[in-house]
This record gives sequence, structure tokens and C-alpha cells, in this order.
Amino acid sequence: MQTTARPLHVVLALIALYLIWGSTYLGIRFALEGGFAPLTMAGIRFLIAGGLMFAVLRFRGVAAPTRAQWRNAAVMGALLLGLGNGLVSIAQQWVSSGMAAVAVASAPLWMGLFATLRGERPGPLEWVGLAIGFIGVLWLNAGSSLTASKLGLVLLLIAPLAWSFGSIWSRGRDLPSPFMTAASQMLCGGALMFAAGLLLGEHVELTPTAKGVWALAYLVVFGSIIGFSAYIWLLRHVRPALAGSYAYVNPAIAVLLGMSLAGERFSPTDLVAMGVIVTGVLGITVGKAWRPRVRTRP
Repeated sequence: MQTTARPLHVVLALIALYLIWGSTYLGIRFALEGGFAPLTMAGIRFLIAGGLMFAVLRFRGVAAPTRAQWRNAAVMGALLLGLGNGLVSIAQQWVSSGMAAVAVASAPLWMGLFATLRGERPGPLEWVGLAIGFIGVLWLNAGSSLTASKLGLVLLLIAPLAWSFGSIWSRGRDLPSPFMTAASQMLCGGALMFAAGLLLGEHVELTPTAKGVWALAYLVVFGSIIGFSAYIWLLRHVRPALAGSYAYVNPAIAVLLGMSLAGERFSPTDLVAMGVIVTGVLGITVGKAWRPRVRTRP
């Protein structure tokens, strides 16, 4: 069951997702260009972030997860991070950061579908917001300013499916406090990705460039510790449609950053598409605010 959260806290968590996660796609690109391999880079990122969070939380007296909670955290780590983030990291070897964000923007639609199958249906205005946002995503994708490869797009199709299913699956599960949940998931998901990278023949870069090191540090602190913690907290306090609305804003942030910092191609048509995406997010937010809170099935 969802618990009551202060509106200001919800707004701050959403801002963190909208702005920070929109920039992580470019961070992943810079880390790859700095010499890191995708899965081992993602594994190192989440192992460091999860380890730091776990140590701080335990030092502050937060209880460690039980065996059952570790098991649930491992499932979430495999779905959200192993498949969700890991496949995005692999795809960005061939796909621009803007296109990666656009593809992942389908996550709220899948979250709405999985939530419906679970018995938690978004309100009419939320569905309208989801539809408008998806139209904006298609519009942004239709512009030829973004590049993609067939393999990259296949991976970017699977990634949001896994992420969305894991997000909905987690609701009502036996999990520790939100921040400990984030830490345990990052430890489990990071270990899985690092091991998978080694099994697939990736090497651990011992002499990355300064660009790669700074990019990895940004992903650890902002993308993982701050951003992922905010997302896990939102899953506990708001409906899936609102928690997943970040995926409609991230493409605009990612495209703008890719254009200005990485020379990715950009067209005026994309500006209109971004406006449509933001309109969709507004519809989701207003729909959530107007609709009375209801109990959900565990």
C-alpha cells in the first residue's frame, strides 16, 4: 500500500529523475568513450554506489535486509539494473544518447499495462497524458536527426520492458526501507552486470581516460545514489504513471545535452516533439493530483 508523502518531497524526487537521469545517457556515452566496456562499467558503477550507500546506512543504524528481502532485491536488481540499465549501456555503443532516451521513454506505457494487469488502473487523465507523451516520443523518433542500429534498437526495446515489469513487480513486496532497498538492488544488480561482462569477454579498463573517470564518478554519485534512490522512493509513494513520467522528460534533456556537448545532430522538429512530451507529463501529473488515492493489491 502506498504511504502518504509530502508534495514537496515528491516534486524534488521528480526533478532529480527528470534532470539527472536525462543526463546519464550522455554520461554513459562519455564513460564508454573513455575506455570502459559497457557491462563492467555499469557493474562498477552500481557496486560502488550500492556499497557506499549500504555502508552509510548501516553506520546510521539502518537494519540490513533479511534473507527474503535480499532475494526480492536481487530480482529487482536483475530486472531494473541488469536488463534495464545493462542493455541500455550495451546499446549505446551504437546508438546516440538521445535515441537511447527516446527508446526508454516507452517505459511508462509498459508500466501502465503491467499495473493494469495487477489491478491498479490509471485514471482517464493519466491515460491521456500517457498517450500524448507517447505521441511526442514517436514524433521525436520520426525525425532523422537521431541515429540507431537494429541491434541497438532491439536491446532498447527489451530494456524498458524489463525495467517496467520489475518496477510493478516490486510494489507490495517484502523490502527494506527505500534507501536500503536502493542500496541492496545496486549491489545485486552491479554484481550481476560485472560478472556478466567478464563472462562475455569484457576487460576491466585499468587506465581509463580522465573523461571516462569523471563520467563514471558522475554516474555513481548523481545517476545512481541520488537518482536511483529517488526512483525507489517514488515507487513507494506515488502511482506508476507518475513515477515513470521521467521517461518522457529524459529524451528532451538527453537530446539537448547530446547536441550541445557531444555534437549529436538535432532538428527544429525535435523541439516541437519535446513540447508534446512535456505536455504528456503535465497530463499525468494533473491526473494524479485530481484522482483520489486508492488502496492497491499487495
